[in-house]
Amino acid sequence: MHPHVSAKRLSKSYGKNRVLNAIDAEVDPGEIIGVLGKNGAGKTTLLELILGFTAPTDGLVQVFGHESFRMPNDAKERIGFVPQQEELIGQLSARDQVALIASFYRHWDPVLVMQLSERWEVNLGERVKSMSVGQRQKLSIMLALGHRPELLVLDEPVASLDPIARRQFLEQIIEVASEGHRSVVFSSHIVSDVERLANQIWILKEGTLIWSGDLDSLKESIVRVRLYSEAPIPADPGLTGTLSVEHSGKHVVAVVSHWNESQRARLSALAYETVAVEPLSLEEIFLALHG
Repeated sequence: MHPHVSAKRLSKSYGKNRVLNAIDAEVDPGEIIGVLGKNGAGKTTLLELILGFTAPTDGLVQVFGHESFRMPNDAKERIGFVPQQEELIGQLSARDQVALIASFYRHWDPVLVMQLSERWEVNLGERVKSMSVGQRQKLSIMLALGHRPELLVLDEPVASLDPIARRQFLEQIIEVASEGHRSVVFSSHIVSDVERLANQIWILKEGTLIWSGDLDSLKESIVRVRLYSEAPIPADPGLTGTLSVEHSGKHVVAVVSHWNESQRARLSALAYETVAVEPLSLEEIFLALHG
């Protein structure tokens, strides 16, 4: 099984500004990749490189085995994209907008688009410029799904959606990925949505990919540790990989990375009365990594 996307030492600079630095990552069929990072971390640039909108400064990114910046048309037809800012034609009706986009694809699914318009309550007879921001966002997502792409790339796709519409969208994305041979890469600042939807997480920090892996492994690696002792705990309590620490005499609460059971055994050997390990939400992990 070949990856849909393969990035090797992928870098992008604009003048002297290094936006992405030596990214190594893959997207396999069936995966839903959630891309997290603060504003300016390089999320949109990474998606643009995958889509072939811009050429890398160094390194390589391949999509379906082709260099993304030189993808042939048949490879491009296998990709769906929802940009951060919708790019619809205001003078057209939603129905005409659908027809226009459908004309570019050999394998358009009009039944799917009709089902989505009914499920998401998108009035296809309405002129695009008269639609609300949320309705236009729904239409953009419908257009990206209409040809049943094998790779779906979405840049902040739910920013304009209300909670009910967001849930409907998330359910649809899970349905897309459940077909097994499809994959999804999406960025979002709504970390709870990423946690609910993604099975793989990419975390960008200042242009560097500091985590690329499955969500369960991330949660096993970064945890909250509570130490308690009858005697005062020293300033260095014996923790490694500390991201944050609160020290108050006989009690320490710390968030640590690269946690494993050997660390627990070493701390227990230091004669602490309590060594408690607690899982963190994805949002708590994200904040700890950017603290």
